[in-house]
Amino acid sequence: MKALTAAEMREVDRLTTERFGIPGHQLMESAGKSVADVFLEKYSERNPRPPGRVCVLCGKGNNGGDGFVVARYLKERVHRVSVCLFAELGDLQGDAARNYQRWRELGETITVIRGEEDWIRAWPEVAGSEVIVDALLGTGIRGGAGGLLAQVIENINRYSQDARAAWPAWIVAVDTPSGLPSDGQAAEGPVLRAHLTVTFTAPKIGQLISPDAPACGALAVREIGTPAALVEEAGKGKLRWAGPEEFSELPLQRAADSHKGTYGHVLIVAGSVGKTGAAILCGQAALRGGAGLVTIATPEPALAMVASAQPEYMTEGLPATPSGTIASEAIRLGGFATLLHGMTVLGIGPGIGTHPETQEFVRSVVAHADLPIVLDADGLNAFAGQAETLSRRKSPHLVVTPHPGEMARLCGLTTLQVQADRIKMAAEFAGKWNAVVLLKGFHTVIAAPNGDVFVNTTGNAGLAKGGSGDVLTGLLSALIAQFGAADLYRVVALGAYLHGRASELRSAQSDESGTLAAEVAQWVPIARRKLLQELQSRG
Repeated sequence: MKALTAAEMREVDRLTTERFGIPGHQLMESAGKSVADVFLEKYSERNPRPPGRVCVLCGKGNNGGDGFVVARYLKERVHRVSVCLFAELGDLQGDAARNYQRWRELGETITVIRGEEDWIRAWPEVAGSEVIVDALLGTGIRGGAGGLLAQVIENINRYSQDARAAWPAWIVAVDTPSGLPSDGQAAEGPVLRAHLTVTFTAPKIGQLISPDAPACGALAVREIGTPAALVEEAGKGKLRWAGPEEFSELPLQRAADSHKGTYGHVLIVAGSVGKTGAAILCGQAALRGGAGLVTIATPEPALAMVASAQPEYMTEGLPATPSGTIASEAIRLGGFATLLHGMTVLGIGPGIGTHPETQEFVRSVVAHADLPIVLDADGLNAFAGQAETLSRRKSPHLVVTPHPGEMARLCGLTTLQVQADRIKMAAEFAGKWNAVVLLKGFHTVIAAPNGDVFVNTTGNAGLAKGGSGDVLTGLLSALIAQFGAADLYRVVALGAYLHGRASELRSAQSDESGTLAAEVAQWVPIARRKLLQELQSRG
């Protein structure tokens, strides 16, 4: 799905009404209901009881109108819902005024906040709420939040410790966090930090790539009645959100007569003495990701530990350096070239170390292997200062998966320079290397050589743990083995999506601080099933 600017989103709304006769009040009703539904679904994943107290903060525009609808739907499930309006009643117009009246018709009151003194009086009600719903400023903000609303945003951010404190348990942004620009630029004023943002129709560019995008927390995109074709028509950029619909054409269901040979043979080159866990995790993810066969090639001294970790593995021992990494002898003897025969995809790099002989081995393998390659971790470090050679290889299909530090080393830049414009960095070097670049981090970027870019928003802090990248490498290798490399860019985006979704699902069972990489691998099949169910529910 394309990501939109604020102006493009306004055009989509206009065309929705003009061409399809869907009035604004119907869109607002659907928008507010979707926020309530998504929040209650997420809340129930971690809480057996319904929410206690909810406070909805409404501005005077359509975002505030959405907030009134959210309050009305939450009232059916929540013990107490209060609403604060940051405007004079006479400032409400159109659909926002209509939904204000509907809230009043339920016999509910509204706290009108005209200035700082009113805000001080209302603060105990806000601060005592388990859930704060932000419907102050929408996607059409120009400039930064100022005046009273800036004070409100700063007060809530301070009180919630930027959404990291135990209380309030949830801050939910309606369409976008207040103060966040929609078009990708840095905010000129404070931005309210949320745990969850529910946006409508399509993601906004700023929610994906802005320096302030983390203020969104978890981002959910919900349809509210606008035909998807309008998003494709109105969006002029190449930036896309890696949402479920992007994977609907992939054969996610398996044929009844399939067998292990149907889903490819993944060769993982990983591990060394002291880093066998990287090889084990990578292999587990390849298995859980659906590969028919998985072989792990690792240095001889590490072989026994890797082989004993998972009975489904096949293993191959490689000559080792005195420090227990892969020796350059492994390539000179020609045995590795024989090992590549019959393989479907090669994943190389996790835990192999940076010994000069090991790096020589990696560079030679990447240059001469003719099957699709996923290059990660120390495999990438072998090309630091020599990244231009990545384009001079035999294989037509290469995926590189750097984190920002690895990307900086590959490109001869600083990490800050990489992070300053992640989209540009990934797209530029995808073209230079003729490779798919998966730049890890908050909102992972996947760039194709032709300039197309996906941003993936699944995932959470459960991935902030050693071994997560090893799991991703194995998963990507497995998916390429199953779905092939004809649409490599999309298959890689699917891997990022499932990796993040698996962490979300696992973390819902406990606290994300304790999520382990091995557990993420175990939850990949569940994430894939959830994706399939969601696509099927859409028809």
